[in-house]
This record gives sequence, structure tokens and C-alpha cells, in this order.
Amino acid sequence: MTRLIATPGRTKEILETYGLRAKKGFGQNFLVDPVITDRVAELAHCEDSVIEIGPGIGSLTEALAMHSRHVTSYEVDSDLIPVLKDTLSPYDNVEILLQDFLECDLDAKVKELSKKYGSTAVCANLPYYITTPVLFRIFENASIPWITVMVQKEVGDRFAAKPGGSEYSALSVEGQYLYSIRKLFNVPGRSFNPSPAVDSVILQFERKDVQKSNEEIKQFFELTRACFKQRRKTIYNNLREYTGDGQKSLSILEQAGIPQGKRAQELSVEDLVKIHEAMK
Repeated sequence: MTRLIATPGRTKEILETYGLRAKKGFGQNFLVDPVITDRVAELAHCEDSVIEIGPGIGSLTEALAMHSRHVTSYEVDSDLIPVLKDTLSPYDNVEILLQDFLECDLDAKVKELSKKYGSTAVCANLPYYITTPVLFRIFENASIPWITVMVQKEVGDRFAAKPGGSEYSALSVEGQYLYSIRKLFNVPGRSFNPSPAVDSVILQFERKDVQKSNEEIKQFFELTRACFKQRRKTIYNNLREYTGDGQKSLSILEQAGIPQGKRAQELSVEDLVKIHEAMK
């Protein structure tokens, strides 16, 4: 029986065979714990089809292939394509695309996969340096019901933070506006080769039924960032700067039922939605 890619010995063997070293520029850290890869794939709601970003040498991809009817993986490092074709050769349900995920036509791909296989989820061990832009790229597609990603623990804390906490930010609000967000479990640095200096966390996003257009969502995100722009300022001062009109800002807050002396980090997602509705 073929040894799993996500074992330390097999990973070391693959890296040596191909003369590979993890590239810092691509944020590469290869998972070497098969228990974690299998657990992530099992929890990812990926039974039909799944999109992965940054497969590396195929550690998580292999686990996804065992749980899903079809896996589509986007890899930006051309040196890894022949490696993936080799390591994943036992699986005929994996499609490897040499392409920057941030430049792909995600809507078209999701439509194609969903038509052929049913639901399409996203599951990935995201490179730290592109975590936020990748997630916001996925957020734009309302047809993806589940996103399960491994991210730096600090980023995970910010997405899952509650009002009043030091980690609570515009990022928290934007994520929680569209998704129910759960931390599934932590992943220690020793689970990777090479081992990063920080721990990771598995985050899961379940899409809410937000009946808003992409334009309305974009406007809400813009307002949220403006409200958090100067964290020490009151919501009134930040809103006044955003609208350019003090009286209008007071009127908006009064209509939304938000005290003008509050700060953005004290406001819930629902409070910020009220401000957005009052603005309209």
C-alpha cells in the first residue's frame, strides 16, 4: 500500500527525490500529519466537489481525493506540477491547474463543478501571505456554502472575534456578516515541514442566507472599514469623516439607535447593519 503523502518520511522522500525546498516567497509549509489532513477533509463538507488553493506536494489534496468526488487544485508554483502529477497519480478525481487562484474565473469554475457534481466547497491550507485576499475572493461567490481553511492562528482569532475584544476588527465584521464562523481545532507548528514559528487554526465558514447584491455587500464593507479606520475614535467621529457631514452622521446614528459615543469595536455586526440601512 502506498504511504500517505502527509507523513514525515514520505514528505522527506518526495522533497529529496525532486530536489525541492519550501519556497518562502510562496509561503510553502508542507503538512506532515495525516491525522490532521484526514480530519480536515472529513469536516470540509466536500462530498461532491471541492476547490483547493495551494496544494504543495499534495498532502491535503490526497485526503480530499479520498473524501470527495472531484478535487480542483490551483497551484502557482510550476516546479510542483510534475511532483503533484506523480504523488497524486493513484487518484483519477484530481484536477491540477497551474494558475494564480486570485486571477481565475471562480464563478465560471464553481458553476461548472456544481452542474457536474452538485455542491462545491473550498478547503485549503492557505499560504499566510495571501490568506485575506484569497478569502475575500471566495466571499464574492455566494454559491459556495462551506469554506474550511487552515490559517495563521492570529488571523483566525480576528475572524472569529466578538465585539469588545481586542481582536475584533473590520475583518471580523465582514466575515461574520456573510458567514457563521467556527474554529474547529488548532494545528501546532510541528505539524509542518518546515515548521513555522506560529501555530495555525482550522476555520470553517458556513454561508448565511444574505439576500444582498454584490454592490450592497461592497458598500457595507466600505462603511465597516471606515467605522474602524481610527479605533480610538468614536463611531460618530469616524462616520463624520466618512460622510463629510456631521449633522447627517448624527441623524444616521439616531435612526440606527446607536449612541454616538460608542466605538466601532463595541458594535455588533447587527449594529453596523443598522447604520448601513439608516444611511440608505
